[in-house]
Amino acid sequence: MFSSYFNESILARAKKNKLIDFKFYNPRDFVKVLKNKNQNNYRPVDDRPYGGGPGMVMRAEPIIHAVSKALSSSKGKNKKTKIILFSPSGKKFTTVYAKSAVKKYTDIILISGRYEGIDTRVVKIFKAEEISIGDYVLTGGELPAMVLIDCISRQIKGVLGKFESLEEERVSTSEVYTRPEILKYTPPGRGKKSKSYKVPKVLLSGNHKKIEGWKRRS
Repeated sequence: MFSSYFNESILARAKKNKLIDFKFYNPRDFVKVLKNKNQNNYRPVDDRPYGGGPGMVMRAEPIIHAVSKALSSSKGKNKKTKIILFSPSGKKFTTVYAKSAVKKYTDIILISGRYEGIDTRVVKIFKAEEISIGDYVLTGGELPAMVLIDCISRQIKGVLGKFESLEEERVSTSEVYTRPEILKYTPPGRGKKSKSYKVPKVLLSGNHKKIEGWKRRS
């Protein structure tokens, strides 16, 4: 899931230029191989929740070992590490948070859960901060991890090439236009008349002061 996204475009270029790096730690790699009833080897990382309830919960031990491994690789002089665990009830992730993270930390460990969640003792042991990317529930933590990595990476100097490339750092509007100056569109169906859609005149004026004012009002 991650390789298809991280090996393309801006993030791939940033990694090649050694501006960012990604490492993956699979909790299954820290579990002993067991035999199930079908005699297949498997590495269980989940179990039934105490107190009952539907679904399965990710066990603490495999994740603790995986996070400990990640922590050991991020040790060093001037290293500052942040541990984040994704949760629908966590603190809302924002661009402000991403900017702050870039300034405060050199390494960020993202714990991506599945099933009904992760044993709470993982949060207590590592003092992990619970983060949410929105008021909805997803199947797993992979997509939230990609969202954080994308948003945080773009705040790192050089990843986007120019500071002006950051949309959040310039006057922004929901309306943007490019060529052609006049776009004609004919809706499908017999007898439908074409309609012309023009670029606002102020954008063609060359008057930067007026253009900036228009962007603020839009």
